[in-house]
Amino acid sequence: MSSSSTVHTLDSDSLPRYLMSGDQILFEHLPVGTRCIYAKPPLVGLKDPDAAIRYALNHPENSDPLHAMLKPGMKVTIAFDDISIPLPPMKRPDIRQRVIEIVLEILDDHGVDDIHLIAALSVHRRMTADEIKWVVGDKVFNQYWPDRLYNHDAEDKDNMVDIGETDRGEAVDCNRRAAESDLLIYVSMNLVPMSGGHKSVAVGLCGYKALRAHHNPKVMSSKESYMDPASHGLHESIWRQGRMLQKEVKVFQIETTINNKMFDGQLDFLTKREEDMSDFEWTKMRGLKATLDRLPDDARQALFYASPAHYELTGVWAGETEAVHEKVLQKSYEQYMVPVKGQADILLSGLAFVCPYNVHSYLNPLLVQVMAQGYYHNLYRGAPLLKKGGTLIIAHPFKDKFDPVHHAPYIEFVHRLLPETKDAYTLHKKYERAFAEDPTYIEMYRHGHAYHGSHPFFMWYWGEAGRQHIGRVIVAGAQDDYMCELFGYEPAANVQEALEMAYDTAPRSPQITMLHTPPILMCDVEADAQIAQTSGAGSSGTGTSGAGAAA
Repeated sequence: MSSSSTVHTLDSDSLPRYLMSGDQILFEHLPVGTRCIYAKPPLVGLKDPDAAIRYALNHPENSDPLHAMLKPGMKVTIAFDDISIPLPPMKRPDIRQRVIEIVLEILDDHGVDDIHLIAALSVHRRMTADEIKWVVGDKVFNQYWPDRLYNHDAEDKDNMVDIGETDRGEAVDCNRRAAESDLLIYVSMNLVPMSGGHKSVAVGLCGYKALRAHHNPKVMSSKESYMDPASHGLHESIWRQGRMLQKEVKVFQIETTINNKMFDGQLDFLTKREEDMSDFEWTKMRGLKATLDRLPDDARQALFYASPAHYELTGVWAGETEAVHEKVLQKSYEQYMVPVKGQADILLSGLAFVCPYNVHSYLNPLLVQVMAQGYYHNLYRGAPLLKKGGTLIIAHPFKDKFDPVHHAPYIEFVHRLLPETKDAYTLHKKYERAFAEDPTYIEMYRHGHAYHGSHPFFMWYWGEAGRQHIGRVIVAGAQDDYMCELFGYEPAANVQEALEMAYDTAPRSPQITMLHTPPILMCDVEADAQIAQTSGAGSSGTGTSGAGAAA
């Protein structure tokens, strides 16, 4: 895909667009003038990832090199991001495996043998042994699992340490092993700008009471994007916690960036603009659609997971957390940010089969909500892609289906609480703590593979800004009218019907935009008022930008 095709306006001769609707594919002819926004092509991966990792460890940001911080007999903990990134899981070796193996080699060279490795879950579900092995590799897994390689447990009271409170009264706590180590090494993979930085340790290794400081309706209702760390209160709070924590804990941060090569090989046509696909690729696309249409849900998901992502390392930095993260954000924006002129009256997007919270399980209605009104709404810098009060159309089956193992507390949250109230503040004050302290949910989190009892509340809050901004949400292909009603959505049989419904409340000649995902992208949006100011004249906002910078 050429750099000029990241933003593309459809004409009368345009091919149909394809949308991911869960784990199915739709073909849709969209109205003439629809603006389609595509991800940038993948940045070129580093030719020698291992050499780049070693260079970063030896030439860190605002820090001594790793080897200079080591001495025999010291206690070292290596923490790493959990299964929530990347999406979907990447082919082996995972970047975290590469980093951890090199770090362990350096530790061994300097006589350090008191080493633990911890999957930084926060209140996410515990990773299975096979999932951890996929991330760290067979060699590390076989040497350290399960006594010295394990999941963080936010509810293991004996193994959590209270660090104190920030000057804003925000609680700070941490995994005891990590907090009491002579050196904590954190290995982070940056999939979106929201990840990494102080969030790695201050959130990944914390407990419920620390999360309450920022995972709440007041913070998450900010009108700015939480994908833009410089502007959102979420990151301000986490940064305060992280700075306080690092006064007590010595942290050496290692962060990596990857490109957006979500599909490759047999599925690489899914990353292309329709006009750039060959006849053979269109044949493969139709064949894939026909196959998916015939398969049941579980088999469709298995088919996609059988083709892990081909992400490549594009950058690695190590050292002091904030200096490292500044470099990471620059590289992340280089891959993801697409310049867009003008906001949309109607925004259309498919929702793929996976999000950070349903790896190896179904994308249930609450997670559809957090993707649509949370993540997708926040994939911007500057101004939201959709105008205030505009209509969002998402393509997804949206049925009453939940994984009873991973998402047990979600089921009660959706079926018992949402019929009573959708008000985030009421849910926060009246029910959140009871779910968080429920003995059954704690047991399922600690010894099963369920998300913490507080997690469905956090998912609801993360859609709060989107709920306040978006006028209507129409679900194309929804299979459960009651679920739509419960979430405040409107069902439509298909995309064409959804568009007809959207016209009812849209202005005359509405600007329609399709966000063509996956792969992941972000929009650097210049709002209509800004365009008018810079041009010296009014603007309808219906123009398009072909200025998507080349990677």
